[in-house]
Amino acid sequence: MKTTSSDLLEFEALRELVARYIASPLGLALLREAAPHTDRVRLELALADVAEAIAYVQAASKPHPAVRGAAVRIRFDSLSDPTEALQKLRIEGTVLEAKEILQLTGLMDLASDVKRLLGSVAERFPRLAGRGREIGEFHSLVRDLVGKVLPDGTLADDASPALARLRRDIDRQRKLVQESLERFLRIHREENVLQEEFVTIRNDRFVVPVIAGRQRKIEGVIHGASGSGHTMFVEPLETIELNNELVRLSEEELREIHHILREMTASLRASGEAIAATAKVLGDLEFLFAKARFASDFDCTVPRFSPSEARRLSLREARHPLLADVLRRQKKPIIPVSLELTEDCRTLLISGPNTGGKTVTLKTVGLLALMAQAGFPVPCSEAEFPLFGQVLADIGDQQSIQESLSTFSAHICRVRDMLDAADSTSLVLLDELGRATDPEEGGALGVAVLERFRSAGAFTLSSTHLMALKVYGASTPGVVNASMGFDDETLRPTYVLKVGAPGKSAGLEIAKRLGIPDVLIGEAGQRLGSRERDLSSFLSDLHRRLDRLAAQEQELREMKEALIARQKSLATEWERRESAKLKELERRYELVLEKFDSQAQEAIERIVAEAERKKVASSAMRRVGGLKRGLREELEVTVVSTQNESRQGALETPKAQITEGVRVRLKNIREPARVSRKLAGGLIEVQAGFLKLQVSEDDVLEVLPDAGGGAGLPKHVTYRPAVQPAQAVQEINVIGQRAEEACDAVEKFLDNAVLAEATRVRIVHGHGMGILRRAIAELLAKNPNVEKFHAGDQFEGGAGATIVELKG
Repeated sequence: MKTTSSDLLEFEALRELVARYIASPLGLALLREAAPHTDRVRLELALADVAEAIAYVQAASKPHPAVRGAAVRIRFDSLSDPTEALQKLRIEGTVLEAKEILQLTGLMDLASDVKRLLGSVAERFPRLAGRGREIGEFHSLVRDLVGKVLPDGTLADDASPALARLRRDIDRQRKLVQESLERFLRIHREENVLQEEFVTIRNDRFVVPVIAGRQRKIEGVIHGASGSGHTMFVEPLETIELNNELVRLSEEELREIHHILREMTASLRASGEAIAATAKVLGDLEFLFAKARFASDFDCTVPRFSPSEARRLSLREARHPLLADVLRRQKKPIIPVSLELTEDCRTLLISGPNTGGKTVTLKTVGLLALMAQAGFPVPCSEAEFPLFGQVLADIGDQQSIQESLSTFSAHICRVRDMLDAADSTSLVLLDELGRATDPEEGGALGVAVLERFRSAGAFTLSSTHLMALKVYGASTPGVVNASMGFDDETLRPTYVLKVGAPGKSAGLEIAKRLGIPDVLIGEAGQRLGSRERDLSSFLSDLHRRLDRLAAQEQELREMKEALIARQKSLATEWERRESAKLKELERRYELVLEKFDSQAQEAIERIVAEAERKKVASSAMRRVGGLKRGLREELEVTVVSTQNESRQGALETPKAQITEGVRVRLKNIREPARVSRKLAGGLIEVQAGFLKLQVSEDDVLEVLPDAGGGAGLPKHVTYRPAVQPAQAVQEINVIGQRAEEACDAVEKFLDNAVLAEATRVRIVHGHGMGILRRAIAELLAKNPNVEKFHAGDQFEGGAGATIVELKG
């Protein structure tokens, strides 16, 4: 990405802000390398990682039980830069120092912890877990090395058995030397040859301090003098052999340490490439989590990039991160800005009072665009950017005495360079376009410059006080005015960006607030022409109306939210009531089941007592089947009754009069019945299917409209005399019906036949494709009332009919 404005937009200061969240040299190096670019795929992948890291940081900041799968904050404080040590590993024969081995051991230990933590949250954070899988496996190597190098860079005594033995020998020998020298000091204490009574070390040998000039009185080796020359350091003759042994043991210790370091280095060299790759992953993760913690602290969002065919620059509640940091330390709130530019409207002109926030708005948009294209989250509630090829800005005073540039000259030179570089992929930011010259000429020049940027297809934001630019914004398609708010009562800017209308500069008001005497302000107001005063008054009135409109919109929005909340509340209440009705229905259903169990038991006991032994089971099954049908009928009636109760304002329909010939629905009888005649005592005689019954009129649930036909016979059911004499055959014809409909009809037909105690029936299904015949055969095979079934004889319809023999 080409950018000539990162310094003006303070991108380096942003890096310093993010650096607060990075502890290691590896993460800081990645931060220094972070820069805006235009690779959409790489940006979207990087921002997807940032989004997941933000979610992880937020999850880790909440209290959670110590269970597997919980997000735990990952710290990188102990991560150091292993570059030098890894470079030495690449040179065969080199031996790492103990501190370098300790550094690499700590890196591998940290890597193992990070790999484990990210692996445990793979289901919730798959992208982070993928990064964790890139970390090498170092458990065995860390186990061999950990604890062998102490934090001060020395080897531990247990680094090897030989080293432990040598150090024990050295301790014993050093004690012998010290005891020998202490005896020497006691012996010569009265001879006035000792400078002081203590033992010290010179040239790695234990010596005693002797007064200069008296060393000849002591047999021994001189190892040097003090800086003043008053003291000579002498190794007594009786301790020379003891010191020699101590030196020999120390040299053996050094050789053993070198041997141990060489073996450790060889182990690390075998995994050098994996350690280097792991170090890179850890650096990437620290940088990633630094961005996530920055996002959490500054309430950032992950930006989106609009498609190239529908470019869009949209910011909601955007805040400048550097300004937010300053105001936070001052405990002051920051006023966010919101704006939107599209392919059809790419130019925004911002006007309003001085010190009102126009320049901050330009810098905010520019810096956030750079942040997004560098893979950083941006401090907004929502952000969408086109993929800019370059960000061009002219902000602030660029005058230079060395280059003989005035404010206007520097401004124009900068604009010239921007005009040469701008294209359709550019974001252009212009602060006070046309400033520092005659307002009319500056306004005309500003309009021409903006028109050139607009025709080039660039997204442009410009601040201005010039009337010509405000008029241009109000009259040109694709250009929109905006203003920074100003409170006429307090004479202070509100820093609120309002899109849709230009703002007044309020120069006199600002000057008055900053301490210019009222007399001068009054004189200046009188010198204003009527046109300027009218225009200022018009803009003030326009903004008051816009404020009222915004307040009304907010009120309507709140009313809409209240209505939505009320609707949700009503829906919840309705669901609660329906749930209560359903529970009542279930209660009634249970009562019906209990009643069924009781009636079934009574019926079975009665059948067992009255029936013959061979017919007990079959009769019980038929009676139970009848009771089941009655149960279904009663359950349906119960459901209908419950539904009727839930209908508000339902009216009860009076029961029609029961007369001979009408069709009625009876309690515990599934099929409709037809009234044959009325009897005394409130009884009626009905024909229900194959049954003729006498029931009470109270058992009539409803009078049905007359559907014609026989006395309540099921559809398609007829009586035909059988071929054999004195034998009646019941018959159903399902030709032309679908398989499902036919099976339902046959099942009801069989129930009726069982109730009528028929032993043999015929089902006419026709030949056709054999679908009906197969479906009916499957049904008959499962029916408990069917003894057996077969195709009819030639005079019974052949394969077009099925003869069914029922259990007796």
